[in-house]
Amino acid sequence: MSHEPHAPHPPHESAAPLPPLSYSSGPAAAPLLGDTIGANLDRAVRAFPEREALVECATGRRWTYAEFAADVDAVALGLRARGVGTGDRVGIWAPNRAEWTLTQYATARLGAILVTINPAYRAHELAYVLDQAGVRLLVAAERFRTSDYAAMIAEVRPRCPELADVVLLDGPDWPELLAAGRARGRDGGLEELAAIERELSADDPINIQYTSGTTGFPKGATLSHHNILNNGYFVGELCNYTEQDRICLPVPFYHCFGMVMGNLAATSHGACTVIPAPAFDAATTLAAVAAERCTSLYGVPTMFIAELADPGFDGYDLSSLRTGIMAGAPCPAEVMKGVRERMGMTEVSICYGMTETSPVSTQTRADDPVERRVSTVGRVGPHLEVKVVDPETGRTLPRGEPGELCTRGYSVMLGYWAEPARTAEVVDAARWMHTGDLAVMDEEGYLSITGRIKDMVIRGGENVYPREIEEFLYTHPDVLDVQVIGVPDTRYGEELMAWVRMREGAPPLTAEAVRAFCTGRLAHFKIPRYVHVVEEFPMTVTGKVRKVEMRELAVAVLAGEGAAVR
Repeated sequence: MSHEPHAPHPPHESAAPLPPLSYSSGPAAAPLLGDTIGANLDRAVRAFPEREALVECATGRRWTYAEFAADVDAVALGLRARGVGTGDRVGIWAPNRAEWTLTQYATARLGAILVTINPAYRAHELAYVLDQAGVRLLVAAERFRTSDYAAMIAEVRPRCPELADVVLLDGPDWPELLAAGRARGRDGGLEELAAIERELSADDPINIQYTSGTTGFPKGATLSHHNILNNGYFVGELCNYTEQDRICLPVPFYHCFGMVMGNLAATSHGACTVIPAPAFDAATTLAAVAAERCTSLYGVPTMFIAELADPGFDGYDLSSLRTGIMAGAPCPAEVMKGVRERMGMTEVSICYGMTETSPVSTQTRADDPVERRVSTVGRVGPHLEVKVVDPETGRTLPRGEPGELCTRGYSVMLGYWAEPARTAEVVDAARWMHTGDLAVMDEEGYLSITGRIKDMVIRGGENVYPREIEEFLYTHPDVLDVQVIGVPDTRYGEELMAWVRMREGAPPLTAEAVRAFCTGRLAHFKIPRYVHVVEEFPMTVTGKVRKVEMRELAVAVLAGEGAAVR
């Protein structure tokens, strides 16, 4: 029986391959740390007892790791003598000083939760934080600059029923606390402290940091040992830290930049932290780097701008600098280049993150191509995941398309203190933290932050991202710093306004001059209609520009000039 041959099948036509998605996970050479902060500090003390751990330039005080650990224990036992136990909230309200760092590690030893309070807060903000977190004991400076902390504490104390005790750093309170702790240590307190630490878990909450909230009251991001110790450690790993490093920290301790990326990155590697001054000053910071032979320097872009513009810059020996971190706000490419070329920070790293993610999610590496290191915020950190999604649908977008950046992993906060509903607004069921930032992921996984979703300007139906315009205006030879915002407009809905800080001696820029500089190089709808020259921008203490306040001021300025705003 014969069979007719089958007709040949038509060739299979497969669908076009899907484009790669904006998702990336961070490979890791080292495992996550399972320690508590106290246990991790003990490792450094055993390994490097005689190496310097902390230097305070304003007072000349210095601690080796052994001395630092002894004072941390004394503070912890002093707090214990005042009734502070595991889970109690201890507030700290002070500028950068050694006592701040000692309190950070002492509360970690006890398992008490450190509530970090912005030094710029006024009485009503202080009262809110003390009450919302249920702070039991407050450690505070007596005063700083024009702020009378002691008077404000006395004013709000009747409104804070859980506040049982206050320790002021500038009078007899702090020496008495230390003395009590040392006495308790001689009477068996160290064994008591060790017993407390054995009962702690790395997943316990250890820190509440209040976000700067542009609307409504701030939210208390609650972070664990595991959150912040690992973030500090892996940030330090990507900076190639060893016990030989000396890290200059002019950034505020009350924020993750100082206490996590700075202090915890240092102690987890046996490195030294250098406190140049209670608050940022460009000349003092440069002097500290030179005198202490610092290998690393931290700052937000405005700090580096001020240092590079300091009249005495060329007189400081910065040859010890190798690396550092620029973060806290979008980092202008021109400033980054100046830091590398004029300050010698050839391995400087850009970090991106937020308080709710402990804070760092992405970071540039020392061996990244220079172009990547001046134009992106790097790639995802070890043991973390990032993705870029459509903010409306939540769908992960193809690479190259802008959308909202989300991050997931060990770094995501436990939640906002006592506010599950507000937590659910930003952390979804799959534990992705929705940052509210607009980002683009390229084909190699590098991320560029193009602005905040709420900062995007919609002009006549066109989506305009201020960051792109700011980067372009930085190339103007007379511009020291620039911020672009959207202001109401009766015709287009929104118009662009550039706030400009001029270089010393340069004439103020006019809108006409900016238009001439931009014409033919930016699309017409991206050219700012208004230009406002200022000495300073409205800023938070951490160096972030307050664009919400800037918009409010801009409306008043333009209305006074008769512009068609509403």
